[in-house]
Amino acid sequence: MKKEFLIAMSILVSIMASCNNSTKGQTSSASLETATASLDNNVLVPIMTFTETEHDFGTINEGDLVSHEFFFTNTGKAPLVIINAKGSCGCTVSQWPKKPIAPGAKASMLVSFNSKGKPNLQTKKITITANTSTGKETLKIRAMVTAKTK
Repeated sequence: MKKEFLIAMSILVSIMASCNNSTKGQTSSASLETATASLDNNVLVPIMTFTETEHDFGTINEGDLVSHEFFFTNTGKAPLVIINAKGSCGCTVSQWPKKPIAPGAKASMLVSFNSKGKPNLQTKKITITANTSTGKETLKIRAMVTAKTK
């Protein structure tokens, strides 16, 4: 068994040693063009391009439920899939497209904020988990909540 293994290894070493390595250290022009094209095309990754990433509701009363629609376009080269959109607290809720968004297509995300029990200045983040190059996108909302009189 050892003898057969040694014979197989010596044949393998002989074959490898006899190969012509004239292109060693060089990259073929086809490989270089493919790699450059992949970099230029962001390796076919979707890109979420928002018309705005922050919204200020201004002054609202405690207990108000306010919403804002964030519009975006998939400016990438592959379908965009939003996996989740989560607010920084339970008072912020998002609704997003559940189907893939084709390259060049426009869509929107509705963000709602419930100001009940949230007096004073409120700033909330919505973290979007998607198949973009970073994997996460962020939206922000803000409101000055006038406290209820007791």
